[in-house]
Amino acid sequence: MRVDAHHHVWDLSVRDQDWITGPGLRPLRRNFTVGDLRPEAAAAGIGRTVLVQTVTVAEETPEFLGLARENELIGGVVGWTDLTRPDVADELARLRELPGGRYLKGIRHQVQGEPEPDWLLRPDVRRGLAAVAEAGLVYDLVVLPHQLPGCVRAALDHPGLTFVLDHLGKPPIADGGLEPWAGQVRALAALPNTVGKLSGLVTEADLARWTVDDLRPYAETALAAFGPGRLMFGSDWPVCTLAASYAQVVAVSAELTDVLDEGERADVFGGTALRVYRL
Repeated sequence: MRVDAHHHVWDLSVRDQDWITGPGLRPLRRNFTVGDLRPEAAAAGIGRTVLVQTVTVAEETPEFLGLARENELIGGVVGWTDLTRPDVADELARLRELPGGRYLKGIRHQVQGEPEPDWLLRPDVRRGLAAVAEAGLVYDLVVLPHQLPGCVRAALDHPGLTFVLDHLGKPPIADGGLEPWAGQVRALAALPNTVGKLSGLVTEADLARWTVDDLRPYAETALAAFGPGRLMFGSDWPVCTLAASYAQVVAVSAELTDVLDEGERADVFGGTALRVYRL
């Protein structure tokens, strides 16, 4: 089964997405629903998806669990909860008991927006990460390149927790630079409890003029570091539509993995996500 391991939905009549600001993001200031995604996914042969949090609002995760319960396409949810709250273990248990709670597969926080490069190493956050591990969930990392060393240390500190690197840590594709990003990704991938997500690359490139060749060095770095058994495809829809259609993202990802054999590509486009998120 082919899996899209990373997409979003939102309804602006329910709540604003306060990160969608400025003229560059104006195309995203509308509703994006599972109904909008379904025909795109079907045309690409995607049978399951992972719905990922967008805002740090407690109400969003229960809503997403409800969507997963109502839509067969969604196989799992990566939600949000405040890792620093003293009762985070109880809150994770409460989420698992909600309608659709069995679809909760992971937790994510917008670490990219935190001013502290080592936010993940704060004592209260470390306690929260331990609770995520104890609950049998994974932790998705949405970080900027300068925060990758903190991710390495967090993964070392929590060997029982699987860390999934969203968007390959947002490499500087538009600038064309590989280092120090590549070395930091290799350091993270050297740890067995880490997984990479081949997602979000088109929007890290020049939105108007990117090419597959612009993306290839970064995909090759990730493939060499994680291997296909620890790398998973994600569309990052609808954010990807700033630079490419859903079909284009799927096609480009296939082209970036054209060096793989059939079994290895099956891992990237399904097997890894099915295993890591226990879909």
